[in-house]
Amino acid sequence: MRVLVQRVTRARVTVAGETTGEIGPGFLLLVGVTLDDTGAEADLLARKVANLRIFADDAGNLNRSALDLLAAGAPVGMLVVSQFTLYADCRKGRRPSFVEAAPPAVAAPLVDRFGAELRALGLLVATGRFGAEMQIALVNDGPVTIWLDTVDL
Repeated sequence: MRVLVQRVTRARVTVAGETTGEIGPGFLLLVGVTLDDTGAEADLLARKVANLRIFADDAGNLNRSALDLLAAGAPVGMLVVSQFTLYADCRKGRRPSFVEAAPPAVAAPLVDRFGAELRALGLLVATGRFGAEMQIALVNDGPVTIWLDTVDL
């Protein structure tokens, strides 16, 4: 399972002109699922994201996590958007292959579980719509962008 974490001051996802999810300060999380992922990977990745220390402390150092901010009473949002293209294989030719991306019947429940684990940790979670053509508007903060893959954790 993979997630591209973007620290944002705000982010919104729309489908056919309708806003399906919107957050203020927090993370835009683009989530990809591969064929052999399980709920254990979804839980592990959610906990890793929630505990990433990529928010500034009083000295300006990246020492605070989303959970630290939440404990201090600051609003922290998580916008979870499914992104099968994170498993694009571009090694051959000019057209990416997506054979490593999990089919919707496998991926959708794991993306939902990832969001549910973030909620269980007390974070505010908004979502896109699985399988839909989505438009995402965001203001990247920093910018801070982190790539996580459960293979590396």
